[in-house]
Amino acid sequence: MVVLLHNIRSLHNVGSILRTADAVGVEKLYLCGITPSPLDRLGVVRGDIAKTALGAEKKVAWEQVTSTSRLINKLKQEGFTIVALELDKRAVSLYDLDSRLRGKIVLIVGAEVEGIPQAVLKKCDTILEIPMVGSKESLNVAVAFGIAAFHLRYGR
Repeated sequence: MVVLLHNIRSLHNVGSILRTADAVGVEKLYLCGITPSPLDRLGVVRGDIAKTALGAEKKVAWEQVTSTSRLINKLKQEGFTIVALELDKRAVSLYDLDSRLRGKIVLIVGAEVEGIPQAVLKKCDTILEIPMVGSKESLNVAVAFGIAAFHLRYGR
């Protein structure tokens, strides 16, 4: 599994996702759009990411990518199934997955407020959602990523 973070603004969320990515065995993390990398433009470690990643930023391979669309096209050509985690009318429950998600997976998570743009969702093979019972319709992006990543790794 590889993960694509699209426009995740929060340094803390990026650090938390890196830590969880290490725990679940993510092969690579792609940082797209405005998603900050563990190093600033001068190559200095971003303290807020390092604080929450607890060293995972040194263990999980990551790459900053300017074009989400081109990256998705490249990964599709490499045989990956593209899966978005998003609230959308086409979304299926994470817990109702079937065998079509076997093999190499790209999990895309996006900005908490804006979500994943429709142009990106149109390139996805599947859109997943986490069923919610309470009054809130969504979770923090790092928490949602953790639930989805562990389920995709061990729950199917």
